Amino acid sequence: MRLSEDFIAELKYRSDLSEIAASYMQLKRRGRNLVGLCPFHGEKTPSFNIYAENGSFYCFGCGVGGDVITFIMKIENLDYMEAVKFLAQRAGMTVPEDAVDDSMSKLRTRVYEANREAARFFYASLNSPSGAQALDYLRKRALSNKTITRFGLGFAPDNRFALTNHLKSKGFTDSELIAANLVFKARSGKGVVDRFTNRVMFPIIDLRGNVIAFGGRIMTDQKPKYLNTSDTIVFNKSQNLFSLNNAKNSGTRRLILCEGYMDVIALNQAGFTDAVATLGTALTTEQAMLMKRYCDEVVICYDADEAGQKATARAISILRSTGLLVKVLTIPDGKDPDEFIRKNGDKGTAAFKYILENSGNDVEYRLFKIKQQHDLTSPDGRFAYLTHAVKVLSTLENDLEQDIYASKLSTEVSVEKNAILEQIKKAKKNKYKTEKQSEFKKIQTDISGRDDKINPEHAKKPRATVAEQNLIAFLVNNVDKLSFIQQRITPDDFVTEFNRKLFEYFSQRIKEGKNPLTTYTADFTSDEVSSITYIISKYSQLACTDEAVVEYINTIKEEKHRLSDEDIASLSPGELDSYLKKLKEKRK
Repeated sequence: MRLSEDFIAELKYRSDLSEIAASYMQLKRRGRNLVGLCPFHGEKTPSFNIYAENGSFYCFGCGVGGDVITFIMKIENLDYMEAVKFLAQRAGMTVPEDAVDDSMSKLRTRVYEANREAARFFYASLNSPSGAQALDYLRKRALSNKTITRFGLGFAPDNRFALTNHLKSKGFTDSELIAANLVFKARSGKGVVDRFTNRVMFPIIDLRGNVIAFGGRIMTDQKPKYLNTSDTIVFNKSQNLFSLNNAKNSGTRRLILCEGYMDVIALNQAGFTDAVATLGTALTTEQAMLMKRYCDEVVICYDADEAGQKATARAISILRSTGLLVKVLTIPDGKDPDEFIRKNGDKGTAAFKYILENSGNDVEYRLFKIKQQHDLTSPDGRFAYLTHAVKVLSTLENDLEQDIYASKLSTEVSVEKNAILEQIKKAKKNKYKTEKQSEFKKIQTDISGRDDKINPEHAKKPRATVAEQNLIAFLVNNVDKLSFIQQRITPDDFVTEFNRKLFEYFSQRIKEGKNPLTTYTADFTSDEVSSITYIISKYSQLACTDEAVVEYINTIKEEKHRLSDEDIASLSPGELDSYLKKLKEKRK
């Protein structure tokens, strides 16, 4: 069973994509469309388009597309049914639960429930005799009872079956616990065992208050020091941040980006509730885009060791690409935030606040790191410093910002400011040229179809594929032309399997009197939906006449009977002559 056509149509009618998207991003009108910086990947030039006439969106930068349901799925990290429920609640509609098979949604609910029960179990274990060592560890890290409770910290007992037995007593099945990644199958192949044992536990909570995963820290010198939940149907480590559920309510438009759980918890206890951390991975573009929804400025607060500095350099690039203001906080003596605050005792909060408020921006940080690597007392050292510094300044979009740093460089290396600005101009020109070459290569790749994973026949038959796409785009936007098209072409005439399937799908819906786009996001995979939306988005660029449609059809038929170069080479003169005659006849 599935949701009725009428329900989905009504839901989409009440859920205006433009209005909903505007609550997550800034949009500007461009002709009939709305455009903006894509919320799903970092970019400086808007490539995200909303097509109001059919309620779809497509990003020409990252290739994501769909309808309002798809948009909510992507931006809220929900499955299809959860997105429908999300929109229905917003629109004041009731989802007919008995009309849909939502087995996956039910499993997600059970995983949420298992995680919540596991968090309660870990918290109770921490406050039991078996958790004494873990509680002592947290006390030594200067965490108060209030902080421990607020973050729901816990302890996984040193017993491979402790959590398993507890959750089974609550009615959870092995398959549900495996789906939550709380357990895994025993080596013997019989039964399951706990994933986390003898570790201090950190629940990871999403923006809606659900426990979605856990991080566990060992209290000995064993490796790995931290063990994290693997990706599950409710958790993707590259798309979530630790304590963002707290930080989003901090009352500021700033986030402090830390390396680990303890740094975030220590900062929260000290009053800096806008601290967050990645989840066992380097910062991702998805996390940066998520941060942008809740802040305008990010202060990077990573460790001062080599690994931390490399992570800082990478994070700067990712955060800047999303348009966020970036600062870098350097803690004296290479300490991390947790250690710094504890070492300073009663003055810890004030001391951290001082270095936070006086932290430099990412440009100052990068120039400082470059300066440390060169001897400015020698001509060669100054030249090397200036060369690397110019590369940094050439990445800045603001001319005034470039001018200010050029003045500082001029003073530091005793070189005319205009000479430095000229070098920056050349570096920007080269950078622009490289970017344009990359864009041109991408366009060539798109045209050739080499990277088309949805329609693998695209690369072999690019001319036919484009004609098929154009015909489908025309049909979806001109449903009254179905009969005209069907009189001239059948699905069997299509060259590529994927486009044949689309033509049959949309033709059948139109024949039944249905809107061709009402349920396509439910009937195809996420990647297929993006590909379909791209095809439909091409309509405004097409010649929309009957003559153009006939040309598309002729091209498809011609390509259908066109032999490959290898096949042509193997033909006899008579066979070649016959083949050419057939091609001419198909054009008539």
